[in-house]
Amino acid sequence: MAESNVVSLKKRGAPPPAIPVTDDVNSNGALPADQALEDSLNELRGDLIYSINDSPTWYASILLGFQHYLTMFGSTLGIPLLLTIDLCMADTPVDIGKLIQTEFFVSGLATFFQSTFGTRLPIVQGASLAFLGPAQAILRADGPCPPALSPENRTDEAIAMREEFWRERMNLLQGAILVACLVEVIIGFTGLIGLLLRFIGPLTIAPTVALIGLSLFNTAAFFSGGNWLLAGCVIVLISLFSQYLNRIVIPIPGFSADRRVIRFPIFKLLPVILAIIFAWTLAAILTVTDVIPEGSPGRTDARANILRDSPWFYIPYPFQWGVPVVTLAGVLGMIAGVLASTIESIGDYYACARVSGAPPPPYHAVNRGIGMEGFGCILAGLWGTGLGTTSYTQNIGVINITKVGSRRVVQLGAVIMILLGSLGKFGAFFATIPIPIVGGMFCVLFGLVTAVGLSTLQHVDLNSSRNLFVLGVPLFMGLVLPAYMTANEGVINTRSPEFNQIVTVLLSTNMFVGGVLAAILDNTIPGTNEERGLLSFRQSYSSPELAERHLRCYDLPFGMKWIRSVRFFEYLPFSPTFQGFLRRRNKPSRNGDIPNGQTNNAMDLNGDEVA
Repeated sequence: MAESNVVSLKKRGAPPPAIPVTDDVNSNGALPADQALEDSLNELRGDLIYSINDSPTWYASILLGFQHYLTMFGSTLGIPLLLTIDLCMADTPVDIGKLIQTEFFVSGLATFFQSTFGTRLPIVQGASLAFLGPAQAILRADGPCPPALSPENRTDEAIAMREEFWRERMNLLQGAILVACLVEVIIGFTGLIGLLLRFIGPLTIAPTVALIGLSLFNTAAFFSGGNWLLAGCVIVLISLFSQYLNRIVIPIPGFSADRRVIRFPIFKLLPVILAIIFAWTLAAILTVTDVIPEGSPGRTDARANILRDSPWFYIPYPFQWGVPVVTLAGVLGMIAGVLASTIESIGDYYACARVSGAPPPPYHAVNRGIGMEGFGCILAGLWGTGLGTTSYTQNIGVINITKVGSRRVVQLGAVIMILLGSLGKFGAFFATIPIPIVGGMFCVLFGLVTAVGLSTLQHVDLNSSRNLFVLGVPLFMGLVLPAYMTANEGVINTRSPEFNQIVTVLLSTNMFVGGVLAAILDNTIPGTNEERGLLSFRQSYSSPELAERHLRCYDLPFGMKWIRSVRFFEYLPFSPTFQGFLRRRNKPSRNGDIPNGQTNNAMDLNGDEVA
């Protein structure tokens, strides 16, 4: 079956994968036959080794999924560690380890639900920086942390009191997250977010996605600054493996009955893992020889206490820190984080679809994705991570480097997150990866995400002064205004603290500022659809049936035959058969005829008529 699949890929004109693939995931179990669909799929696939519906062999999927786990490790580890400062957890290192385990466990659940029932894109979910500001504001309003315990005062009773103190503060965050993320569920599953997509084109997506990468340069610099030797080593190695040595393959024995040899493109598929292993080994050598001084974040023993104090097994569970507490100020503050995270995720969906060989996500996929992301945030509130979840940009960069956009790989990566989130010692071992190594990885991956955003400009006319204005001003203001807000705390000062917090968080979010400004300018400044790139971006097809078949990668994993047979589902904004709130005037009747006086023009990806 694997060999026949490789042959089918050759017939479609795509390069055969270096590793045999199993059956393509297709909702009706059959390969498409229409030549127009074949040509369009080949164009989307590009130079990918595995596109969104391809399934690598099980051993390759495990390795590639583990690579996604390592890639999201830095943010999933670093962001909760920043939160522990305001949670006042300095005297409870064992609880810090449990909090990190909980974050990985919930990230795995959210990633699995998103990639299986949400957008169906190979996109990873994890702790969001958009929620960090509101969380810190809520905790600081609750009061300062008590002084750290001295060695002579570290009695069991004192430590128990400190543990009770930080858990009460965590309960405030849990309550705010649970209620605020209901808003994200509502705007997703009711289709409100899909209505906004009608006003989003390439000139809105380009600055929004580019700002996702550009806005994180401070994070990459902070992580790398602990030891630029290690960070530079990772940058050089990822560049070397993914760009210069990507054509080198190594022979490995196959697992099929004929024991044939498989040529494995190790440097192209696993550049991040290999770079981390080499740099981690170098860091261990420099640590043992004391070339890296004590106290430096580049040492491999910098966080050895996490490994020592973590339990072997710990399965996180809901309400493990106590009963959530809901306050109006906390909920309103977290809503700002939800809105910022939603805008960021929409850009991530388009970027992920582009690099994984999928067409731009239709309305129903974005509706379902935002709704499922809100559900993931609710899980974070129930389990008590202290932060909501969002789509991870750096894992989109991994897909772009490795040319592996398989949904199955990310689903296995999610299972790995859940399993390792239950094995305390194993997860703590990888928590000892020196922060500068993670920073070097971020430098490459965030740069690639910026480039992915700018690549959508291929659809627009860059000789147009209108388009240059629409692109340049939002991109620049998306950097300027958040920088000003960060440097001038309290500049928004009205009589409502809740209003101040919401506006401050939104104006401090690069993607929100750049994306909203770009959408306003692109939809108000006169320009033709061809000039704006809408005709090229919203791919057109000769019939609604062809457009529908092209979007099968966004179908639910089961029940599609029944869903298509029930007309009621056409009115649900999260259904793959969703037809929009306003019925299409050119929709064919049940017998395939076009009503009198109506045209049968080409259709775009959402079923809208393209002039």
